[in-house]
Amino acid sequence: MKRTLHGVTLAAVLFTGGVSLAQSAAPATPATKPAPAAKGMAEFKGFMAPTDPKAFLERVHYINQSEIKQAELAQKSSENPDVKSYAQMMIDSHTAADKQVMDFAKTQNLKLADMPKPANDMEKKAMAADKANMEKLQTLKGMPFDSCYMANQVGAHDAAIGMVMAAKQGMTSAPAEMTTMLTQLSQELPKHREMAYQTLGKLDDAMGVGGAGMQGGTMNHGSMGGSMGGSTGGTMGGSTGTTGGSMGGSTGTTGGTTKTK
Repeated sequence: MKRTLHGVTLAAVLFTGGVSLAQSAAPATPATKPAPAAKGMAEFKGFMAPTDPKAFLERVHYINQSEIKQAELAQKSSENPDVKSYAQMMIDSHTAADKQVMDFAKTQNLKLADMPKPANDMEKKAMAADKANMEKLQTLKGMPFDSCYMANQVGAHDAAIGMVMAAKQGMTSAPAEMTTMLTQLSQELPKHREMAYQTLGKLDDAMGVGGAGMQGGTMNHGSMGGSMGGSTGGTMGGSTGTTGGSMGGSTGTTGGTTKTK
């Protein structure tokens, strides 16, 4: 119950703007102001998203395809019914979402690239990290795969939510269809994130870790401040990038694991 309430509260706080989503390397002071968004980018609490519809749609398409590929790999590499069930949900959800993206792009005469052109060095490095993370997952089987995959999913969805919120804030003149799409994403992504967190918690329990973390305190996958960034499938256009491969995260984590306080 504690795990469920934490995840639900996390999503609720995010959408009321009560938590700073991006943490810089140095502690912020009350007088610190977020760096202004680059031209053509929208900013939300440190997360970035392109305001150009084509650029944003390409990033959503990239995320959808990445999530589908990882989930298909999970169906082959996992032996855990909860992980396989989550992966199937991701396949179904992101396949439907990607069809919506591609159908809308077609109505706007937009041809979307499968691999978006990086807007900056941060995105370039993040895309390389996405590839490395997928290659790592391809070498894992069973419980090691499950732990890596699910931890990455929590962080990746934190980052994706941040990108969508930035887009909602910055794309004020977007077509009605895109506004509807953004609203749907802002409703669905927190559900995915909570399901990933719950599934990861079951894996922790099975390993004797539990919700309080390992003895000595090294695992706490629910902290928004620590898990932002995730891995493949993470959003593109973020603030400081991540080693785990998300493209919209803040201070993310390698492989999606996070440190407890």
